[in-house]
Amino acid sequence: MSITAEPRPTEDSNPAPRPPHSATRAAWGSLRPLVLRLHFYAGVFVAPFLLVAAVNGFLYACSYQAEKIVYSHELTVPVGTSELPISQQVAAARKAHPEGTLSAVRPSPEAGATTRVLLSGVPGVDTDHKLAVFVNPYNGEIRGSLEQYGSTGALPLRTWIDELHRDLHLGQTGRLYSEFAASWLWVIAGGGLVLWFGRARSRRRIRGTSGRRRTLSLHGSVGVCAAGGLFFLSATGLTWSTYAGASISDLREALKQATPTVSAAVAGGGEHAGHDMAGMNMGGGDSSAAAAKDVGLDAVLKAARAEGLSNPVEIVPPADASSAYVVQQIQRSWQEKQDSVAVDPATGEVTDVLRFADYPVLAKLSRWGIDAHTGILFGIVNQLVLAALALSLTLLVVLGYRMWWKRGRGARFGRPIPRGAWQHVPPYILVPLIAVIGVLGYFVPLLGIPLAAFLLLDIVLGEIAYRRGKRTYAPTERA
Repeated sequence: MSITAEPRPTEDSNPAPRPPHSATRAAWGSLRPLVLRLHFYAGVFVAPFLLVAAVNGFLYACSYQAEKIVYSHELTVPVGTSELPISQQVAAARKAHPEGTLSAVRPSPEAGATTRVLLSGVPGVDTDHKLAVFVNPYNGEIRGSLEQYGSTGALPLRTWIDELHRDLHLGQTGRLYSEFAASWLWVIAGGGLVLWFGRARSRRRIRGTSGRRRTLSLHGSVGVCAAGGLFFLSATGLTWSTYAGASISDLREALKQATPTVSAAVAGGGEHAGHDMAGMNMGGGDSSAAAAKDVGLDAVLKAARAEGLSNPVEIVPPADASSAYVVQQIQRSWQEKQDSVAVDPATGEVTDVLRFADYPVLAKLSRWGIDAHTGILFGIVNQLVLAALALSLTLLVVLGYRMWWKRGRGARFGRPIPRGAWQHVPPYILVPLIAVIGVLGYFVPLLGIPLAAFLLLDIVLGEIAYRRGKRTYAPTERA
């Protein structure tokens, strides 16, 4: 019996189709060195900014509870039997502090809490801040006065920490640090996730490992657990940054998703026109003819209550002759209260109503995102989560630098990841990737500009190394 051997396939023969998972594995094998190099260098150079943001972010998360303790005298009073009319409370505050102009009033939001009378243009107070005069709502006693900043009513301690986190007390220029950190945080976290899930399952475990491998496993485990929160902090941090924030605002405007505001316009102006709101009695009597033509704070607050605006609220006096009072709910904890009304100062009638339920979807998401980022939305639970994320990010930075140190051999510190990885990425992956990076870099310039500078420098250094006869890419290197 003869046995005929099968002919060997020739170059013209059709090869067997590659299994889909093999193609995927090949694509990942070409992409992983590029992701590794980006994650490595972004981590090395951006980590100091992330570390600073994490540390002062932790302080900010703790500042809400610290504020309640430090300023307990100004914020709280013994609960009384009945509250004075809001106009009398304002009159007491203006008697103690006649300087500046009345800019807003925040009536006592709950039993045992003081009323805040906010004054602008007070000598010695920053132009971006207000002087908050704290009034006992039960007897008109002045409990003290402090500078206040922002819509959340931050007092000096929290304001100082907030400005440290936002701009390191360096003004507008300093804001670039926080935007730079937020622009790169999601890139580093995303790269870490890709690398983590691309590793063999046996190499992810921490137990039974030691040295650099144990550090790498711990770094990856913490990163995976914190990744969702880090993505959130990055996205919400960018919404009110200088450059990326402007792009986001423009996009929302184009999509008709901007945050609406209640109309404070009064048809034909009002008889209160031309009078200084700081000098008016605001409903506490008829100390002037001008005051008699204004219904006053008590009537305005009553009209707002009739429209369903429960505490906490802020009352803003008319800005000019053709403006109305604006009363807005200021609760930013869940459930949020953000309804607002405009009240005609001459008649006390509500001229416009804006409900938070009617906000566009993106406006609501932006509001919720910012409030969660600042630790307000879910109260102390929110603040504890933010503190945990800040500690996790700090640990990730420390572990990352430790791995960098352990990459060295002998006297070398931080042996770098070999360059040239992009040359091995297939065009069908590389071209769309470049397009996506270009679009992101345009809308997030503090991501795009540093990335372009790094790529340019890397190309130049790679060319120099090539001319010197040194290898630019080593596919067998491991993280």
